[in-house]
Amino acid sequence: MSFAELGLSEELVLAVRDAGYTVPTPIQVQAIPLVLKGADLFAGAQTGTGKTAGFALPVLERLRKTPERARAPRALILAPTRELAAQIDASFKVYGKYLKLTSTAVFGGVGINPQIDLLRRGVDIVVATPGRLLDLCGQRMIDLTRIETVVLDEADRMLDMGFIHDITRILALLPKKRQSLLFSATFSDEIRQLAAKFLDHPESIEVARRNSTVEIIEQVAHPVDRERKRELLVHLIEKHNWFQILVFTRTKHGANRLAEQLQKSGIPALAIHGNKSQGARTRALGEFKSASLRVLVATDIAARGIDISELPVVVNFELPQVAEDYIHRIGRTGRAGAGGNAVALVCIDEKGLLADIERLTKKQIPLEIVPGFEPDPRIKAEPLQKQRGAAPRPRQGTPRPQAARAGGKEARSNATRTNAEPARLAPAPKPLHGEKTDKASPRPKPGSAPRRFGHR
Repeated sequence: MSFAELGLSEELVLAVRDAGYTVPTPIQVQAIPLVLKGADLFAGAQTGTGKTAGFALPVLERLRKTPERARAPRALILAPTRELAAQIDASFKVYGKYLKLTSTAVFGGVGINPQIDLLRRGVDIVVATPGRLLDLCGQRMIDLTRIETVVLDEADRMLDMGFIHDITRILALLPKKRQSLLFSATFSDEIRQLAAKFLDHPESIEVARRNSTVEIIEQVAHPVDRERKRELLVHLIEKHNWFQILVFTRTKHGANRLAEQLQKSGIPALAIHGNKSQGARTRALGEFKSASLRVLVATDIAARGIDISELPVVVNFELPQVAEDYIHRIGRTGRAGAGGNAVALVCIDEKGLLADIERLTKKQIPLEIVPGFEPDPRIKAEPLQKQRGAAPRPRQGTPRPQAARAGGKEARSNATRTNAEPARLAPAPKPLHGEKTDKASPRPKPGSAPRRFGHR
């Protein structure tokens, strides 16, 4: 099936072709006709399968058919981070380059006055983070009464309990008669129930098993002692001659520390997280995308919106506290049908996190011990929150409290609300049976890792 057969105009088909796409992805085949007919939509698709075009193209087509001079925006797209908002806006500009429609992105971390100037000139489409959008609404610098379509991208985050109050406030400012679309890679049953409150008899589509990972991504977990992770990462980078490596840590402090350690090892690296200025984040992303920066160390929230074709490797230096985040992390590779590798460095403390991921994705991740980095069986697991710079692990399915989601900055500024890493409030996992022992077990041989590091 072609894009023209989906009901898109010649201008949009030409723009898509200019961007290098000729065949729509499964999410686009299903979503575009539904959005064109005006239906509310709840759509799930794996990260990197074309969700943005799945809503951007039909939104542009609907606006094109009812042209009017842009005074107040007619389409609103909400995104959890600055980077994702900028990426979505760039996609609208690419796909709409042959149309007389305008778009802009508004988010915190940069001056608000240039954004106000653009809004005053009139735009058709606004892509926003909730904090900055509420700032503009509070100053009466944006009119949302003419919104015809609202899109919540990364809906698992946008409708998480940590953001629900902002979303509720924004939706209350929109016309009651509107089209509402939710797109995401992951959905829990709780989020589905919550989303149902904001949609009117929605169509629901899923192009892959819920909470699944892209099949063409090769996944592997390397058991390693917690204090040897950095050494192993350097070894893997040099051994495989990796370039353009995206590395995930759990905390901002951990990202900074790892980037500094990699630099000292002769590997060019920068960190990106919510405490970095927007200028620093933009420069780091620019260097990484141009391949002049070898390693980008990121936290989960800051990495949303990183879209690099043929990104070869994603490394989980630390497993995420929330299993769904693993899907988003490794989804940075294996995009648009390209292959990719997802590597996890897993210490004894993270056995429970690995089990959570495998339970969610219904897929067992192969364990491979790297010769020379065999885990010491005498090392006992420690609760994650007692480790320096680590956050407590939440129970699966536990919503993040509103007050905790963005730390101190949240209380001081709406503009930075959506860009800080959420605090994790929950007790630590209990030690697994068999971890407590007085006698040391023999060190395992390379390549012979049993499941769960031999303690299960």
